[in-house]
Amino acid sequence: MDESPRIKYIAVDGPIGAGKTTLAKLLASNMHATTLLEPTQKNPFLSDFYTNKSKNAFKTQLFFLLNRYQQQLELKNNEPSRLTISDYTFAKDAIFATVNLTSDELQLYNTIFSLLKEKLPTPDLVIYLRAEPKVMKERIYKRGIDYERHIDATYLEKLTESYNRYFLDYDDSPLLVVDSSNQNYTENPSDFENLKRAISNHRGGTVHLIARS
Repeated sequence: MDESPRIKYIAVDGPIGAGKTTLAKLLASNMHATTLLEPTQKNPFLSDFYTNKSKNAFKTQLFFLLNRYQQQLELKNNEPSRLTISDYTFAKDAIFATVNLTSDELQLYNTIFSLLKEKLPTPDLVIYLRAEPKVMKERIYKRGIDYERHIDATYLEKLTESYNRYFLDYDDSPLLVVDSSNQNYTENPSDFENLKRAISNHRGGTVHLIARS
């Protein structure tokens, strides 16, 4: 696949179970790109968060925020010559924070987030993966991570609403909105080819990819 010379950084984002990491890795392999994957397993508070959200939300969010900030800052400072594809945007943490934090915690969090965001690179293209909550729940169950089994449909619905609100008027980068509910990029080559064409043909603004039946 021949990507446009202007595209050096693509970020894939979406709720839990939307297929971000799978797609980021697949695109990177196909486009001979470098991956930038969020280190989810390194967050020591994540397992406790899913068993008691109110008690553990702020420290979980803050750990993610600082960890992702460090990754993004390294990306900016290193200025890689190859295309980089990430399985998250820096805004992901703020989207989760609106669901997980109390109003007081969120106010403090947003102050820190705003200060850090100004120092980071902006993607040349963002791919927002959407999916039905029931589909995401099935995918979460299938991948079999123990602490994720505590995630319920209500939480996924709230998270999806938060993502939709954020990307409704998003204009920081060109945006490709993709509903992945009925797409299988690893097992159905036509789904993947359709997505690659949408990326290659993207010329700015917000584009919604209509899946072929």
